[in-house]
Amino acid sequence: MKTVIQRVSQASVTIDGVVKSQIGKGMMLLVSFEETDTIDDLIWLAAKVCKLRIFDDEQGVMNISAQDTDSEMLIVSQFTLHASTKKGNRPSYIKAAKPEIAIPLYEKFIEIIEAEFGKKIQTGTFGADMKVALINDGPVTILIDTKNKE
Repeated sequence: MKTVIQRVSQASVTIDGVVKSQIGKGMMLLVSFEETDTIDDLIWLAAKVCKLRIFDDEQGVMNISAQDTDSEMLIVSQFTLHASTKKGNRPSYIKAAKPEIAIPLYEKFIEIIEAEFGKKIQTGTFGADMKVALINDGPVTILIDTKNKE
């Protein structure tokens, strides 16, 4: 499982001209799944994301987690995070899980992260043509791959 985490001052997802989800200060996650991802990967990543200290303390140092603030979270599926560009100029997505595997993982990840975060999470719609807008705060952008836990 791969994720891109962005600290945002605001973010939204629009589908067919209608805003589906929006948040203020918080984190936007783009997530992509592989067929080999497990529940353990989802649990590990949810805990990591919620405890990630990327918000400023009183001294302006990134020392506070989303759980310790009034932050919100938006999670959007994005299979293109698994793009391989080693050969040619057309990315290959062979490592990205097929929808029949990825959708249950996506839904379970949202469930796990809501329990860990203690708040309702805003989401995109799996497989939809989404227009994602955000203001990256910092900018702070972090990449995490559950295959590189150690």
